[in-house]
Amino acid sequence: MVAFPSFSLILGLSSLFFGGLASPVPEDKTGNATNVVPLAVPSAPRWVIYSDKFVSGLTGPPPVSQVRGFNVFALSFLLTEGAFDKAEEWTQLSASERTQIKSDYHAAGIQLIVSLFGATDAPTSSGADPIATANTMAAWVKEFDLDGADIDYEDFNAMNAGNGSAEKWLSDFTRQMRALLPKGQFILTHAPVAPWFSPEKFNNQAYLAVDAEVGSLIDWYNVQFYNQGTSEYTTCSGLLTQSSATWPHSSLFEIAQRVSLNKLVIGKPATQGDASNGFMTTSLLASCLQQAKGKGWSAGAMVWEFPDAAASWIQAVRSLSFPV
Repeated sequence: MVAFPSFSLILGLSSLFFGGLASPVPEDKTGNATNVVPLAVPSAPRWVIYSDKFVSGLTGPPPVSQVRGFNVFALSFLLTEGAFDKAEEWTQLSASERTQIKSDYHAAGIQLIVSLFGATDAPTSSGADPIATANTMAAWVKEFDLDGADIDYEDFNAMNAGNGSAEKWLSDFTRQMRALLPKGQFILTHAPVAPWFSPEKFNNQAYLAVDAEVGSLIDWYNVQFYNQGTSEYTTCSGLLTQSSATWPHSSLFEIAQRVSLNKLVIGKPATQGDASNGFMTTSLLASCLQQAKGKGWSAGAMVWEFPDAAASWIQAVRSLSFPV
């Protein structure tokens, strides 16, 4: 397990590193929180924060006050080998401790999920069976009483092979996960890198093929708009309306020509140190979200990772679009 870089990608001859995730805070029409009982699966907008770093004195999720303003907290990672890092910490708590934490989070409108795979796991390349892996992971979610799972698939060699193996593995795995974690009762999300939606770059269409096959089973996508190059997705125009020729048609609204707009959660690193590149200040990201909302988008934002992002980060990012 590694906290940084959390995501890596090799495409063609170049090597780029990718950094990397339960009921919502119900909101009125102005975006202000209400005291309504939270839903099992948050409706848009979704405000997602991942947690993988060791934090001295903290086992499991932080106190609710530190992440208020988010509505999904993802413990990272559950691997094919078992639970590591924050996911493992969750298992180290007693059943009563987990129940109390979950109750506190739900009362604040925050769902708790586990993130699967991450940078160190390559399930397709390693020959893991998608059905058996899904059976094991869904059972873990239920055993440890979480609200769902985020599929952070980073088997780049399999995806880059262009032979359809990655797309088929992901589709089979997703179907089985959803069969065991029913829609509406459990969160099931994916965390693809933005270029995987570029129609020109992959022989088997990468995540466009996954969305076509099993998109109806996926609640939303935590899209990683970072670690794609020093100038990729770093301006509002590059992030929202026109990506570069390196990753064509992979900005938010270009992806939305093929994938449902309000399933596209915008993912960014909390600080420059949380990713190789693609960082935006909270003020710039807030402006981008405001522009996106003006064009009909309301999916929300994702951040890698706590504690570099916390309540103050999401308050600043939401300030111009969906204020806390």
